[in-house]
Amino acid sequence: MNTEKVQTCNLTGDLFLALVNQGYARLDTNRKAINDLNVFPIPDGDTGDNMCLTIQAGCAQASSLAGASLSEVSGAVSSGMLMGARGNSGVILSRIFAGMAKGLAGKKETDTAGFASAMESAVREAYGSVAHPVEGTILTVVREGTEEAAPEASKSLEEYVSAVIRSMEVSLEHTPEKLDVLREAGVVDSGGAGLLNIFYGFQDALLGIRTQPGDSPVTAQAPSVDFSAFDENTELKFGYCTEFLLRLQSSKVDLATFDEKEIEDYILGAGDSVVFFREGTVIKVHVHTKTPGDILSHCQRWGEFLTVKVENMTLQHNHSSLSQPRRKERKEYGRVTVASGEGMAAAFKEVGADVVIPGGQTMNPSVADFVKAFDETGARTIFVFPNNSNIILTAKQAAEVYTDAEIHVIPTRDPGAGYVSLASFDPSCGSAGDIEQSLCDIASGVVCGMVSTAIRDTVQNGLQIGKGDYIGFRGDDILCAAPDRNSAAAELCKALDASSHDVVLVFTGADASDDAQALQSLLSKAHPLTEFMFNDGGQAVYDYIIVLC
Repeated sequence: MNTEKVQTCNLTGDLFLALVNQGYARLDTNRKAINDLNVFPIPDGDTGDNMCLTIQAGCAQASSLAGASLSEVSGAVSSGMLMGARGNSGVILSRIFAGMAKGLAGKKETDTAGFASAMESAVREAYGSVAHPVEGTILTVVREGTEEAAPEASKSLEEYVSAVIRSMEVSLEHTPEKLDVLREAGVVDSGGAGLLNIFYGFQDALLGIRTQPGDSPVTAQAPSVDFSAFDENTELKFGYCTEFLLRLQSSKVDLATFDEKEIEDYILGAGDSVVFFREGTVIKVHVHTKTPGDILSHCQRWGEFLTVKVENMTLQHNHSSLSQPRRKERKEYGRVTVASGEGMAAAFKEVGADVVIPGGQTMNPSVADFVKAFDETGARTIFVFPNNSNIILTAKQAAEVYTDAEIHVIPTRDPGAGYVSLASFDPSCGSAGDIEQSLCDIASGVVCGMVSTAIRDTVQNGLQIGKGDYIGFRGDDILCAAPDRNSAAAELCKALDASSHDVVLVFTGADASDDAQALQSLLSKAHPLTEFMFNDGGQAVYDYIIVLC
């Protein structure tokens, strides 16, 4: 760590990037502590990881913009965070920075009042991104922090950020008063804690404090290219993965009235696998095309490029590329799901998933991961099964930016709902909307319980739970606790009334396979009229996933 006081009058692009980089560093240093602010007492806390990976993507996107305007840098940070967002906290964080970017659009630099105004824009954008905003979360912390610090907007940037931090600290401390689950668990909101750490980093940057992230600094690495994959006799079959940020220019268009659909329609006609969205005066494009030069020349009629990346998709290159080559023939329907464990992934494939995104609790996929999966389906209409309440918002954000197919997100909150509804997929139901409604109805009726290990002592639903105990739960309701996993699973099946179901599917976790045979015998004796079908899921976190059919 080194300290060198930053002399600040106005917020410039370079200073904003320094704030965000240091915000990421401070967050990353404390990511484990934020993960541990977990309402549910099992080893599935991932808020710190999700927020770190989200803001890291924004830092990487803007890393090459030294000397650029505040508008350009904030727009690039927002763009990177949008595609890198994962988990509910990461998606909301990306919208906070999207709101900042909107408030800073068109500005070369700004004063404290301008940044305070951008913070107000961040609050509006964050609340607008959630269908049913819940107080006592990161939303409350950003709103109350901004509102209470408003009188300091006439002072220096350092004084204003300090005021925001003081207000956020108070707001975070009071989050358990607004959410019963926080009060019962004895923790503050983890997303709010993550945001506060980012603003601690802002303050560090203004004071000249420079620290590296806990794991490693954000650096742009050159892609590894196998040039032998495309020699002088190779035919260009797949075209180029083309990505760019275009800044609309007032000298070329009327910014107040320009309809970006004019550009979007051209892009859709010139290629496929299209991601297209506009943030203020910046347009983000991802497209697969054989003629990237034509697209770039056309788009330059409306503005100038901030960044451009063109990659030959025949080459085995950078794993951060958003998409793989599109199949030439497109089918009507595609299905994308999320699963942890090779056995779970195989089971979802067996019931019709075209693409299984690796992930789940503790490893939530990003918006970019969903976009890549959408490409791989090769379908005109895609149904998405997130299978985790913390992944639904990410899937919906990916659906908003993806323009090359019609996306329907089925809000499956657990693997059981995803598995049963996916297996029930029936294209003869009618329109895509009819199919979506049918799948949602099926998912909402699925009973799925899980078994995992308690990571701390707690009392919930009248149960005295000790650290290391095994707990059985459905959704957010802990139904039983026992000293071993099989006893917990047996009590859970009793609580879920397994005897009233003909078939019960049990997916065994990575650490529970040796106990599965004993559990099957135990459950068959307790529920003789029910057939228990066991599958080696290999999933992390959950010893057993129990699905009542």
